[in-house]
Amino acid sequence: MAIESFDIYDEQGRPIGTATRREVHERGLWHHTFHCWLVRRGEGGRALILFQQRSETKDTNPGRLDITAAGHLSAGETVRDAAREMEEEIGWSVPFEQLVPYGTIREEGSGEAGGVPYIDREVSHVFGCLTAEPLEAFRLQQEEVAGLYEAGAEELIALMLGERSAVQASGVRLAPGGTLTAARLELAANDFVPRDRSYYVSVFRFLRELAARSKSGS
Repeated sequence: MAIESFDIYDEQGRPIGTATRREVHERGLWHHTFHCWLVRRGEGGRALILFQQRSETKDTNPGRLDITAAGHLSAGETVRDAAREMEEEIGWSVPFEQLVPYGTIREEGSGEAGGVPYIDREVSHVFGCLTAEPLEAFRLQQEEVAGLYEAGAEELIALMLGERSAVQASGVRLAPGGTLTAARLELAANDFVPRDRSYYVSVFRFLRELAARSKSGS
């Protein structure tokens, strides 16, 4: 397997070279990532936000709930190049021009996976996109994604604001052999990758509006 390398940056965002994925997470080096959240319209135009469950073998935040599709920018890649993560992780993609920019954020986190501590410092380029695909139409990358779920935008916003303690989600998970099987999940805010809750609230509102705009423009 080829060793992944990322472009790395100083605190001011200036490029300072490259490092392997392992070095980046061991030393807490700044690097860039791509985030794409998918939303679809359910019955009555209700906005349903799609999110993945990370594989238990991931080197950061194993098993947590996360962005629909996301990934690191490899050395020399642009954000446009990194949009390949959609096809790789969930077997679905659209032309880059159809992604709606949310913005760029800086994130810092730390933890332990498989007994190995990590420090994650990312500059994340965040996008949203409307899809009409049912969850069973996606193809999940077994090494990266354990399942794909959806829940209402209003419920998820309330969850992250602390106005409710749990949300019901429906979706699909990978069964032995790589087939998809229907699944349901009761989730709490802490089941998501640890981030500032304001990030989730803001992105979920953005996706709710994206679904509403798309409906009014269709």
